Amino acid sequence: MDDHHNGPVETGAPMDHVAHERTYEFFLAAAKWGTMSIVVLLIAMAGGFFGGLGLLGGLVLFVILNIAGVFLLR
Repeated sequence: MDDHHNGPVETGAPMDHVAHERTYEFFLAAAKWGTMSIVVLLIAMAGGFFGGLGLLGGLVLFVILNIAGVFLLR
């Protein structure tokens, strides 16, 4: 009925630390750049909708802030 395991839970292949580090670095980079893109998008939308910049002004603000973010987050 109930399986009682006395040994270690993981008995598979040894951990590939190099692949783990690459995956972790990719995750951190994706989180950093994704967060920056979302924040820039929200600022550009606020500028376009509430700041009176309109569609083209918001788009220009989005591009400028993305370029600035790339330089700041390197």
